[in-house]
Amino acid sequence: MQYPKGKLIAIGGAEDKGADTEAGEIHRNNLNFFELGILRRVVQEAGGIDARIEVITTASTIPYEVGDNYLNAFGKIGCTNIGLMHIRNRQDTSNPDFIERIRTCDAVMFSGGNQLRLSVTDGGTEFLHILKQRYQNENFVIAGTSAGAMAMSQTMIYEGNAARAHLKGEVKMTSGLGFIGSVIIDSHFEKRGRFVRLAQAVATHPGLIGIGLGEDTGMLITEGNKMEAIGSGLVIIIDGHNILHSNIADIPDGNPVSVENLMVHFCEKGNGFILNERRFLMEASEGAVIPKRVDVE
Repeated sequence: MQYPKGKLIAIGGAEDKGADTEAGEIHRNNLNFFELGILRRVVQEAGGIDARIEVITTASTIPYEVGDNYLNAFGKIGCTNIGLMHIRNRQDTSNPDFIERIRTCDAVMFSGGNQLRLSVTDGGTEFLHILKQRYQNENFVIAGTSAGAMAMSQTMIYEGNAARAHLKGEVKMTSGLGFIGSVIIDSHFEKRGRFVRLAQAVATHPGLIGIGLGEDTGMLITEGNKMEAIGSGLVIIIDGHNILHSNIADIPDGNPVSVENLMVHFCEKGNGFILNERRFLMEASEGAVIPKRVDVE
């Protein structure tokens, strides 16, 4: 199996998805991930402050305000070679200028908003095909925050009220952009109480690994397999491979789900996880080393 040569950086979102984000506002206690290292890491992985990064605002309903926010944020860390792609519909994905720019840039950054906008707009297009080919064959970085992170996977959550996520059928899933097939990603994980939402998604697709991204936090994925937690918050990994009992296939929609033996890992900055081995790493930089375990007597 040939691993992708590119890298994915899924960010949990530093701004609210609701009123604050839609107003295009930056709050110090929200959109400050450029200070905490996540945007710096995006720039580093893309090749440094001279790297060409294209920000794709498709997911947002206020693309110009969001685009200006990213220009400001990247600019504060000295990265000014930033382009904005305000792709609003499927016709825009065929724009020759956009096509040429994604062929030649060093990285793309998908903004937050509504992840279904991304899959509906980009799915099956030449635009997406080029991104996938570059990610597979080149040292190319694809980053995304909030909705932009959730849309990276082949299976994508697009709707689900956290307060009702314990009921079968309340978590809605569809196809995402498909850069990685082995995970399901959820964002704003702690602040919006989405643990049960992701747990039901994993229980429904137990062959996949759930990645719950807290705000100001992200996961760097290399070779489509090795993950490293970055940023200031918490990443939660939910593994359903060893589920012993699940009632999801047998109950009607609207009934509470029952799941036994769901495995959970908490990752702080620097921790890692190997997807194909389902193995937690205390230090992501030591990916080939089996982490030490302490036996409690």
